[in-house]
Amino acid sequence: MEGASMSTNPRTVDEVFKDFKGRRSGMLKALTTDVEEFYRQCDPEKENLCLYGFPEEAWEVNLPAEEVPPELPEPALGINFARDGMQRKDWLSLVAVHSDAWLLAVSFYYGARFDKNERKRLFNMINELPTVFDVVTGKKPVKDKPTVNNNSGTKAKSATKVVSAEKQVNQAKPAKPAPPPPKDEEDALDDEDEEEHGDTFCGSCGGPYTADEFWIGCDICEKWFHGKCVKITPARAEHIKQYKCPSCSNKRART
Repeated sequence: MEGASMSTNPRTVDEVFKDFKGRRSGMLKALTTDVEEFYRQCDPEKENLCLYGFPEEAWEVNLPAEEVPPELPEPALGINFARDGMQRKDWLSLVAVHSDAWLLAVSFYYGARFDKNERKRLFNMINELPTVFDVVTGKKPVKDKPTVNNNSGTKAKSATKVVSAEKQVNQAKPAKPAPPPPKDEEDALDDEDEEEHGDTFCGSCGGPYTADEFWIGCDICEKWFHGKCVKITPARAEHIKQYKCPSCSNKRART
């Protein structure tokens, strides 16, 4: 596709940093000065879309590269699907975080052959600039707090199928949160869950079920994933109408 092919192939630290700044400027334009046009182009009715930034400080919303593997690391896939399911500022913040991750991925793809000191210099130069997230939100990102299971009910027909691990099999109707059980009882419930769902494995990392993590089920292939493996938090999942795992999203994009 056009976006992935427009690379400058920088070979020095200064050239890679210049490439980074250009792509970063393009993405900042999309998320700030050109935000109305960017919002319009991210139509949830379209296929999986990505936000690309280019070295000449331009941006583009387009389908992902068709070749596997692509020439460069690909941006987050399907940013348009969550557009209407979240508050605009939250959606833009989410796109900004993924944009920062992609910018670093591209820079260190180019810098993979640098020696230790060159890589350190490149990172320090990049780290001196505010992140896209910093500019879009005006604040520093905060790490998600560890998720803790509770006995709150889940939606009867949750499109996201995101629940705490102890709710994977039994989708309950919405209910008022119940007070957390005493520590001894909670430990017993965790042990019971581990035994009951011990044969459940993450479709991404292959890791076994653990009762203290949130999982998400794909509405297409019905496989389950650790939320952290597919970069979905419980808060974000509440706004997703239908969840497609990365594999199913890629299949749809290339159909």
